[in-house]
Amino acid sequence: MTNPRDADATRFATASLADGDPTGWFEPLYAAAEAGSAVVPWDTDSPNPLLVDWTERHEPAGVGGRALVVGSGLGRDSEHVARQGFRTIAFDISETAVRTTRERFPNSPVDYVVADLLDPPAEWTGAFDLVVESITVQSMPLSVRTTAIANIARMVAPDGELLVISGIRVEGEHVAGPPWPLTRAEVEAFALDGLVATRIEKVSLPTRPDAYWWRAWFRRR
Repeated sequence: MTNPRDADATRFATASLADGDPTGWFEPLYAAAEAGSAVVPWDTDSPNPLLVDWTERHEPAGVGGRALVVGSGLGRDSEHVARQGFRTIAFDISETAVRTTRERFPNSPVDYVVADLLDPPAEWTGAFDLVVESITVQSMPLSVRTTAIANIARMVAPDGELLVISGIRVEGEHVAGPPWPLTRAEVEAFALDGLVATRIEKVSLPTRPDAYWWRAWFRRR
C-alpha cells in the first residue's frame, strides 16, 4: 500500500527521472516543502528510532571520532550522531535542505554541507570513524545504486564502522518508487575494500511492528 506522504516525492522523482536526472528531484521537493506546497516524507520530529536504538545498544566510541551522515535531509539523525560525541559532517544534495537545517539548528556543532553522493569530495575517502547511511540509497533509482554504495563504503576509515538502515525489497520485486528499498544482496554489497559485515538484521519499529527494515553494520578491518 502506497504511503500518502510519498506522493510529492513520487511526483518530483517521476519528472526528474523522465529528464534522465536520478537525483535532480530532491532540491525541487525541499523547495516546495519550504513554500508549503509539498511534504518531505522522511521529515519527522525525531531521529530514526533504529539509529537511536543502535547507538544505545552499540555505544559507538564517539569522543574524538569523526562521523559522516549521508543524505542528511533536515538534520534529525545528524544531531543525534553529534550527541554521541562525534565531530560530525552531514551532507545533502539539496541546498534548500542544508540551509533549512542550519536554520532549524542554529547552534548545532554539525557541519552541514552541500555535496553529491554520486560525486563526493575526494578528501572524504577513508576519513570517517562512523558513516551513517539511513534511507538515502533507497531513495535513488537502481541505475545509480552501485555507484552510491561504493562511494559510501570508501568513506569509512580503517577500523571505522558503517551503519546502513533501509526498507526491504525482495529480490526481483518491482517497486515503482520512490523509495526503492534494498535487497539483501544490495545490503551485502556495502562490504567492499576491507569492510566486513558485523551483523545484518531485519528489525521492526515499535510503532510499526508489522513492517520490517534492514539494519546492518560493517567494520573496516
